[in-house]
Amino acid sequence: MRKNIAAGNWKMNLDLDAGKKLASEVINMTADEVSNDAEVILIPPFVHLTSVKQLTGSAKNIYVGAQNCSNEASGAFTGEISVEMLKSAGVTYVVVGHSERREIFGEDDALLAAKTKAVLDGGLLPIFCCGEKLESREAEQHFAVNKEQIEKGLFGLSKEELLKVVIAYEPVWAIGTGVTASSDQAQEMHAYIRGLIAEKYDQETADSISILYGGSVKPGNALELFAQPDVDGGLVGGASLKSRDFVDIIKAF
Repeated sequence: MRKNIAAGNWKMNLDLDAGKKLASEVINMTADEVSNDAEVILIPPFVHLTSVKQLTGSAKNIYVGAQNCSNEASGAFTGEISVEMLKSAGVTYVVVGHSERREIFGEDDALLAAKTKAVLDGGLLPIFCCGEKLESREAEQHFAVNKEQIEKGLFGLSKEELLKVVIAYEPVWAIGTGVTASSDQAQEMHAYIRGLIAEKYDQETADSISILYGGSVKPGNALELFAQPDVDGGLVGGASLKSRDFVDIIKAF
């Protein structure tokens, strides 16, 4: 049975004190208010990881994720963070291939496939992102774009490896724009991605993988999005920086 997941990507925001405050608020409010069994993943910048992990402690269903990692194990890679370093900080999940990493930092499919494999080999769980830009959507190439990203990024994995991956569909045109894909558009793409997995592997594998929607998820649209049969949660950006908003999203399952 696949998991419902609310993952909060803080991006490059908040100093240490503000990060601790936000994490504490989310942890305490979740304990007080949330009755579902959704997994909550806090994904702060690297400098917050150890303090956020300490705050989560043994909190039920709350995990820490990293926003990125290197595909290299160690060495002369100034500014990079290895999977083993993240593991030693108590990280469980690692985001791979966020649209900002693809677009701003030029990470290509081959590199993202290598990063995904490194995360898995290191015993952590990838949140693999895919998604199209506005011009691809308008040209009706959105299915082809996501198919290529999924095939090149994930289809070199064994079935056992793929079952450890969470996929996040993030239409680039809906990230930070205030525009959200309709629940029907989200469901259509999630079902398509699940179909690709069933075709490559099998239906059981496809039905076991959580696929998150990432594109301006807010308390006001989370309930409708999460009600879709193939939408298993959200990779949340801006709303995850406000404890009240993020906890309300968690409660939407």
